[in-house]
Amino acid sequence: MLGWYPGHMNKARRQIKDALPEIDVIIEVLDARLPYSSENPMLAEIRGKKPCLKILSRDDLADPVRTKEWIKFFNDLEDTRAINVTTTESRTLKQIPKLVKEMAGHVRQDRPVRAMVMGIPNVGKSTLINSLAGKKVAKVGDEPAVTKRQQKIALPSGIAIVDTPGVLCPRIEDQKSAYRLATSGAIRNTAIDFLDIAMFAAEELAKRYPTLLSQRYKMKTLPETPEGILELIASKRGGLRAGGEIDWHKASEVLLNDLRAGHIGRLTLETPDDIPEPVEEPEDQQEQNETLKSSDNPNTTAE
Repeated sequence: MLGWYPGHMNKARRQIKDALPEIDVIIEVLDARLPYSSENPMLAEIRGKKPCLKILSRDDLADPVRTKEWIKFFNDLEDTRAINVTTTESRTLKQIPKLVKEMAGHVRQDRPVRAMVMGIPNVGKSTLINSLAGKKVAKVGDEPAVTKRQQKIALPSGIAIVDTPGVLCPRIEDQKSAYRLATSGAIRNTAIDFLDIAMFAAEELAKRYPTLLSQRYKMKTLPETPEGILELIASKRGGLRAGGEIDWHKASEVLLNDLRAGHIGRLTLETPDDIPEPVEEPEDQQEQNETLKSSDNPNTTAE
Protein backbone atom coordinates (compact mmCIF):
# COMPACT_ATOMS: atom_id res chain seq x y z
CA MET A 1 0.00 0.00 0.00
CA LEU A 2 1.34 3.40 -1.00
CA GLY A 3 1.25 5.97 1.80
CA TRP A 4 3.20 8.97 3.09
CA TYR A 5 2.75 10.85 6.34
CA PRO A 6 5.85 12.60 7.72
CA GLY A 7 5.87 13.52 11.39
CA HIS A 8 5.53 17.26 10.81
CA MET A 9 2.10 16.64 9.29
CA ASN A 10 0.77 15.34 12.61
CA LYS A 11 1.80 18.66 14.11
CA ALA A 12 0.14 20.53 11.23
CA ARG A 13 -3.13 18.72 11.87
CA ARG A 14 -3.10 19.80 15.52
CA GLN A 15 -2.25 23.39 14.56
CA ILE A 16 -5.15 23.50 12.12
CA LYS A 17 -7.65 22.22 14.69
CA ASP A 18 -6.43 24.71 17.28
CA ALA A 19 -6.71 27.66 14.88
CA LEU A 20 -10.09 26.81 13.31
CA PRO A 21 -12.34 28.47 15.93
CA GLU A 22 -10.89 31.88 14.95
CA ILE A 23 -11.21 31.32 11.19
CA ASP A 24 -14.06 32.70 9.07
CA VAL A 25 -13.37 30.97 5.75
CA ILE A 26 -11.21 28.07 4.67
CA ILE A 27 -9.41 28.26 1.34
CA GLU A 28 -8.56 24.74 0.18
CA VAL A 29 -6.12 24.65 -2.71
CA LEU A 30 -6.54 21.64 -4.98
CA ASP A 31 -4.67 20.43 -8.03
CA ALA A 32 -7.02 20.95 -10.99
CA ARG A 33 -5.60 17.79 -12.58
CA LEU A 34 -6.84 15.66 -9.65
CA PRO A 35 -9.41 17.58 -7.61
CA TYR A 36 -10.69 14.53 -5.72
CA SER A 37 -7.35 12.94 -4.94
CA SER A 38 -5.78 16.25 -3.89
CA GLU A 39 -8.61 16.85 -1.42
CA ASN A 40 -7.90 15.77 2.12
CA PRO A 41 -10.80 13.94 3.81
CA MET A 42 -9.25 14.81 7.17
CA LEU A 43 -9.58 18.53 6.40
CA ALA A 44 -13.19 18.09 5.34
CA GLU A 45 -13.89 16.37 8.66
CA ILE A 46 -12.23 18.88 10.96
CA ARG A 47 -13.58 22.00 9.22
CA GLY A 48 -17.16 21.04 9.95
CA LYS A 49 -19.49 23.64 8.40
CA LYS A 50 -16.93 26.40 7.99
CA PRO A 51 -17.41 28.00 4.54
CA CYS A 52 -14.86 26.58 2.13
CA LEU A 53 -13.56 28.14 -1.08
CA LYS A 54 -11.95 25.47 -3.21
CA ILE A 55 -9.23 26.80 -5.50
CA LEU A 56 -8.43 24.55 -8.44
CA SER A 57 -4.84 25.58 -9.07
CA ARG A 58 -2.65 24.80 -12.06
CA ASP A 59 -5.64 25.41 -14.29
CA ASP A 60 -3.23 25.94 -17.19
CA LEU A 61 -2.14 22.27 -16.91
CA ALA A 62 -5.62 20.76 -16.58
CA ASP A 63 -8.17 19.68 -19.18
CA PRO A 64 -10.59 22.67 -19.40
CA VAL A 65 -13.60 20.45 -20.13
CA ARG A 66 -12.98 18.34 -17.03
CA THR A 67 -12.31 21.46 -14.94
CA LYS A 68 -15.80 22.77 -15.73
CA GLU A 69 -17.24 19.45 -14.55
CA TRP A 70 -15.37 19.72 -11.26
CA ILE A 71 -16.36 23.35 -10.68
CA LYS A 72 -20.03 22.40 -11.03
CA PHE A 73 -19.57 19.39 -8.77
CA PHE A 74 -18.05 21.46 -5.95
CA ASN A 75 -20.46 24.37 -6.33
CA ASP A 76 -23.33 21.95 -5.77
CA LEU A 77 -21.96 21.09 -2.31
CA GLU A 78 -23.18 22.81 0.85
CA ASP A 79 -21.09 25.73 2.23
CA THR A 80 -18.73 25.42 -0.74
CA ARG A 81 -17.67 27.55 -3.69
CA ALA A 82 -15.09 26.65 -6.32
CA ILE A 83 -13.03 28.56 -8.87
CA ASN A 84 -10.18 27.59 -11.16
CA VAL A 85 -7.03 29.71 -11.29
CA THR A 86 -3.47 29.82 -12.50
CA THR A 87 -1.68 30.94 -9.35
CA THR A 88 1.01 32.86 -11.23
CA GLU A 89 -1.51 34.98 -13.17
CA SER A 90 -2.77 37.87 -11.06
CA ARG A 91 -5.84 38.50 -13.21
CA THR A 92 -7.27 35.08 -12.30
CA LEU A 93 -6.80 35.81 -8.59
CA LYS A 94 -8.67 39.11 -8.33
CA GLN A 95 -11.96 37.36 -7.59
CA ILE A 96 -10.62 35.53 -4.51
CA PRO A 97 -10.70 38.36 -1.88
CA LYS A 98 -14.24 39.31 -2.88
CA LEU A 99 -15.45 35.72 -2.68
CA VAL A 100 -13.80 35.20 0.70
CA LYS A 101 -15.52 38.27 2.15
CA GLU A 102 -18.88 37.20 0.73
CA MET A 103 -18.53 33.73 2.19
CA ALA A 104 -17.41 35.04 5.60
CA GLY A 105 -20.71 36.85 6.13
CA HIS A 106 -20.90 39.36 8.99
CA VAL A 107 -17.52 40.03 10.61
CA ARG A 108 -16.74 42.68 13.24
CA GLN A 109 -15.48 45.89 11.67
CA ASP A 110 -12.51 46.12 14.02
CA ARG A 111 -10.77 43.07 12.55
CA PRO A 112 -10.01 41.61 9.12
CA VAL A 113 -11.67 38.56 7.63
CA ARG A 114 -9.63 35.56 8.68
CA ALA A 115 -8.96 32.87 6.08
CA MET A 116 -6.92 29.71 6.46
CA VAL A 117 -5.18 28.28 3.40
CA MET A 118 -5.09 24.49 3.36
CA GLY A 119 -3.96 21.87 0.92
CA ILE A 120 -1.74 18.88 0.32
CA PRO A 121 1.99 19.39 -0.29
CA ASN A 122 3.20 20.90 -3.55
CA VAL A 123 -0.25 22.06 -4.66
CA GLY A 124 0.60 25.77 -5.00
CA LYS A 125 -0.50 27.29 -1.68
CA SER A 126 2.59 29.45 -1.23
CA THR A 127 2.51 30.65 -4.84
CA LEU A 128 -1.14 31.62 -4.38
CA ILE A 129 -0.42 33.56 -1.19
CA ASN A 130 2.54 35.40 -2.72
CA SER A 131 0.40 36.37 -5.70
CA LEU A 132 -2.41 37.65 -3.46
CA ALA A 133 0.04 39.58 -1.28
CA GLY A 134 1.84 41.08 -4.27
CA LYS A 135 5.21 40.09 -2.82
CA LYS A 136 7.13 37.07 -1.61
CA VAL A 137 5.86 36.30 1.88
CA ALA A 138 5.66 32.49 1.69
CA LYS A 139 8.43 30.10 0.69
CA VAL A 140 7.93 28.45 -2.70
CA GLY A 141 9.52 25.29 -4.02
CA ASP A 142 8.94 22.49 -6.50
CA GLU A 143 9.21 19.79 -3.83
CA PRO A 144 6.42 18.74 -1.44
CA ALA A 145 6.34 19.99 2.15
CA VAL A 146 8.24 23.25 1.63
CA THR A 147 6.05 25.05 4.19
CA LYS A 148 6.87 23.52 7.60
CA ARG A 149 4.97 25.81 9.99
CA GLN A 150 2.00 28.15 10.12
CA GLN A 151 2.49 31.68 8.81
CA LYS A 152 0.14 34.64 9.35
CA ILE A 153 0.01 37.16 6.52
CA ALA A 154 -2.00 40.38 6.21
CA LEU A 155 -3.19 41.05 2.66
CA PRO A 156 -3.86 44.53 1.22
CA SER A 157 -7.47 43.46 0.59
CA GLY A 158 -8.27 43.46 4.32
CA ILE A 159 -7.98 39.69 4.69
CA ALA A 160 -5.68 37.98 7.17
CA ILE A 161 -4.29 34.73 5.81
CA VAL A 162 -3.06 31.79 7.86
CA ASP A 163 -0.84 29.56 5.74
CA THR A 164 -0.51 25.95 6.92
CA PRO A 165 1.98 23.22 6.06
CA GLY A 166 0.82 20.82 3.36
CA VAL A 167 -1.11 17.97 4.90
CA LEU A 168 -1.72 14.48 3.55
CA CYS A 169 -3.94 11.86 5.13
CA PRO A 170 -2.19 9.52 7.56
CA ARG A 171 -3.32 6.66 5.35
CA ILE A 172 -4.54 6.91 1.78
CA GLU A 173 -7.25 4.28 1.51
CA ASP A 174 -8.00 4.77 -2.18
CA GLN A 175 -4.87 3.43 -3.84
CA LYS A 176 -5.78 4.94 -7.21
CA SER A 177 -5.76 8.34 -5.51
CA ALA A 178 -2.39 7.54 -3.97
CA TYR A 179 -0.96 6.71 -7.38
CA ARG A 180 -2.45 9.85 -8.94
CA LEU A 181 -0.87 11.95 -6.18
CA ALA A 182 2.50 10.32 -6.80
CA THR A 183 2.10 10.83 -10.53
CA SER A 184 1.44 14.55 -10.04
CA GLY A 185 4.47 15.07 -7.77
CA ALA A 186 2.55 15.56 -4.51
CA ILE A 187 4.64 12.80 -2.91
CA ARG A 188 8.41 13.12 -2.80
CA ASN A 189 10.26 11.21 -5.49
CA THR A 190 12.33 9.53 -2.78
CA ALA A 191 9.16 7.98 -1.35
CA ILE A 192 7.99 6.31 -4.58
CA ASP A 193 9.07 3.64 -7.03
CA PHE A 194 9.49 5.55 -10.30
CA LEU A 195 8.78 2.54 -12.50
CA ASP A 196 5.68 1.56 -10.53
CA ILE A 197 4.24 5.08 -10.75
CA ALA A 198 5.19 5.49 -14.41
CA MET A 199 3.43 2.23 -15.28
CA PHE A 200 0.28 3.60 -13.68
CA ALA A 201 0.66 6.95 -15.46
CA ALA A 202 1.21 5.27 -18.84
CA GLU A 203 -1.92 3.17 -18.42
CA GLU A 204 -4.04 6.16 -17.34
CA LEU A 205 -2.82 8.37 -20.19
CA ALA A 206 -3.40 5.62 -22.75
CA LYS A 207 -6.98 5.33 -21.48
CA ARG A 208 -7.79 9.02 -21.05
CA TYR A 209 -5.56 10.85 -23.54
CA PRO A 210 -4.23 8.41 -26.16
CA THR A 211 -3.90 11.06 -28.87
CA LEU A 212 -1.85 13.46 -26.73
CA LEU A 213 0.38 10.61 -25.56
CA SER A 214 1.00 9.43 -29.12
CA GLN A 215 1.71 12.94 -30.35
CA ARG A 216 4.19 13.72 -27.59
CA TYR A 217 6.34 10.67 -28.26
CA LYS A 218 5.66 10.42 -32.00
CA MET A 219 4.09 6.97 -31.73
CA LYS A 220 2.57 5.77 -34.99
CA THR A 221 0.73 3.07 -33.06
CA LEU A 222 0.10 3.28 -29.34
CA PRO A 223 1.43 0.15 -27.60
CA GLU A 224 -1.21 -1.94 -25.85
CA THR A 225 0.60 -2.21 -22.51
CA PRO A 226 2.25 0.27 -20.11
CA GLU A 227 5.49 -1.67 -20.51
CA GLY A 228 5.32 -1.21 -24.26
CA ILE A 229 4.70 2.53 -23.88
CA LEU A 230 7.71 2.98 -21.59
CA GLU A 231 9.88 0.84 -23.85
CA LEU A 232 9.01 3.03 -26.82
CA ILE A 233 9.68 6.19 -24.79
CA ALA A 234 13.06 4.76 -23.80
CA SER A 235 13.96 4.11 -27.42
CA LYS A 236 13.15 7.70 -28.39
CA ARG A 237 14.52 9.57 -25.34
CA GLY A 238 17.95 8.10 -24.63
CA GLY A 239 16.70 5.31 -22.42
CA LEU A 240 18.55 2.45 -24.09
CA ARG A 241 21.78 1.11 -22.63
CA ALA A 242 24.51 -0.76 -24.45
CA GLY A 243 23.15 -3.83 -26.16
CA GLY A 244 19.65 -2.39 -26.36
CA GLU A 245 18.89 -2.90 -22.66
CA ILE A 246 16.06 -0.67 -21.49
CA ASP A 247 16.79 1.89 -18.78
CA TRP A 248 13.39 1.67 -17.10
CA HIS A 249 14.16 4.41 -14.60
CA LYS A 250 15.14 6.81 -17.39
CA ALA A 251 11.97 6.06 -19.34
CA SER A 252 9.86 6.49 -16.20
CA GLU A 253 11.57 9.76 -15.37
CA VAL A 254 10.92 11.15 -18.86
CA LEU A 255 7.22 10.30 -18.75
CA LEU A 256 6.58 11.63 -15.25
CA ASN A 257 8.58 14.82 -15.75
CA ASP A 258 6.78 15.51 -19.05
CA LEU A 259 3.39 14.92 -17.45
CA ARG A 260 4.11 17.15 -14.44
CA ALA A 261 5.46 19.98 -16.60
CA GLY A 262 2.50 19.91 -18.98
CA HIS A 263 4.59 18.87 -21.98
CA ILE A 264 2.18 16.09 -22.92
CA GLY A 265 -0.77 18.49 -22.90
CA ARG A 266 -3.54 19.69 -20.61
CA LEU A 267 -4.54 16.62 -18.62
CA THR A 268 -6.96 15.75 -15.84
CA LEU A 269 -6.46 12.35 -14.27
CA GLU A 270 -9.95 11.91 -12.80
CA THR A 271 -13.55 13.03 -13.16
CA PRO A 272 -16.37 13.21 -10.58
CA ASP A 273 -17.46 9.78 -11.85
CA ASP A 274 -14.16 8.36 -10.54
CA ILE A 275 -15.09 9.15 -6.92
CA PRO A 276 -15.62 5.76 -5.25
CA GLU A 277 -18.82 4.98 -3.42
CA PRO A 278 -18.47 5.59 0.33
CA VAL A 279 -17.80 2.49 2.39
CA GLU A 280 -20.13 2.16 5.35
CA GLU A 281 -18.23 2.04 8.63
CA PRO A 282 -18.89 -0.66 11.23
CA GLU A 283 -21.21 0.51 14.02
CA ASP A 284 -18.45 0.49 16.64
CA GLN A 285 -16.28 2.72 14.43
CA GLN A 286 -19.20 5.12 13.86
CA GLU A 287 -19.74 5.41 17.62
CA GLN A 288 -16.03 6.08 18.16
CA ASN A 289 -16.01 8.81 15.48
CA GLU A 290 -19.09 10.47 16.97
CA THR A 291 -17.43 10.51 20.39
CA LEU A 292 -14.31 12.15 18.95
CA LYS A 293 -16.34 14.76 17.09
CA SER A 294 -18.40 15.70 20.14
CA SER A 295 -15.27 16.12 22.26
CA ASP A 296 -13.39 18.15 19.66
CA ASN A 297 -15.83 20.36 17.75
CA PRO A 298 -14.16 22.90 15.40
CA ASN A 299 -17.37 24.74 14.53
CA THR A 300 -17.04 27.64 16.96
CA THR A 301 -18.13 30.85 15.24
CA ALA A 302 -15.49 33.59 15.04
CA GLU A 303 -16.73 36.98 16.12
